[in-house]
Amino acid sequence: MGNPFVKVNLKKLGHNIKVVNELCNKMGIEIFGVTKVFCARKEICSVMIENGINTLADSRIKNLEKIRDLNCKRVLLRIPCLSEAKEVVLNCDISLNSEIETIKALDNEAKKENIVHNIILMIDLGDLREGILPEDILTVVEEVLKLKNINLKGIGTNLTCYGGIIPDNENLSKLTEIKSELEEKFKITLSIVSGGNSSSLYKVFDNSMIKGINNLRLGESLLLGKETAFGEDIKGCFTDVFTLNAEVIELKSKSSMPKGKIGRDAFGNIPCFEDKGIMNRAIVNLGKQDVRVEGISPKDKDIEVLGASSDHLILNLSKSNKNYKLGDTIEFNMDYGALLQSMTSEYIDIKYVVE
Repeated sequence: MGNPFVKVNLKKLGHNIKVVNELCNKMGIEIFGVTKVFCARKEICSVMIENGINTLADSRIKNLEKIRDLNCKRVLLRIPCLSEAKEVVLNCDISLNSEIETIKALDNEAKKENIVHNIILMIDLGDLREGILPEDILTVVEEVLKLKNINLKGIGTNLTCYGGIIPDNENLSKLTEIKSELEEKFKITLSIVSGGNSSSLYKVFDNSMIKGINNLRLGESLLLGKETAFGEDIKGCFTDVFTLNAEVIELKSKSSMPKGKIGRDAFGNIPCFEDKGIMNRAIVNLGKQDVRVEGISPKDKDIEVLGASSDHLILNLSKSNKNYKLGDTIEFNMDYGALLQSMTSEYIDIKYVVE
């Protein structure tokens, strides 16, 4: 096998996208497919497009450059750096913004290229990540509308990612109220009201989404089959589109307790051990340099993850009914954080299947 690898089931992924997209479309909600967790790999982006997602979104311009030749619109999710204004207008159809100085820089670069750049203004509704404060939005919009090479496409908000604030009727209604206020005051039309990410999906599922929210930026829900406000599985979706696979490189019976005086481990922590007697232990070719170990769980529920160093993952096989041998593969499920790191690691291969 060589390197550990992530197996990506493209058929299951397509199914998830269809399920979520159909539910959103029934409520007049367009999906921006978020590609950052898998670094905008074309194989996966193409499945999104084939299953009805026409706009792909990423936090990195480098990733958006990869999909320049795909038949889709491209959105920059992370608010731009001042220093990358030119790259933004050349590589993105839409960017999310919260700083007027940056927007003016985008306008200047768009003017040089003789194009109009679309923006969505992000509004901070309490999660305290990016966004203009509601009391400042009128002033910002007034300045934006003076710029000839910027088109104010809409407004949006981010919830849950930083402060853990759940999207609800109060904060999402505030977003639609701001939209109405802006349209009335400035005599404009805002075509996009982006009500957040996969944490807002629960309001689609229980048919309680605030009227006027017509866009969601979705990644985890499509890829892992979970809504993220409460961590619930999405009915009818697969949660195992991505599977991490690692090879057994040592298999021995060893004590559960190290011998000698315990100091700090490779990461500066002082480890603590429970005496469980002699264990049937395996080491697989995977470690903290490859993946967020706290976010993986063996598909064999009887395997216990004992810990990891940079490149060794140590497992307790004592309770497993399977007869593992040297060279066997052990499969792991991953949460979003583990998937993010594993798909970014140059030491983990990617294998695509359709089954």
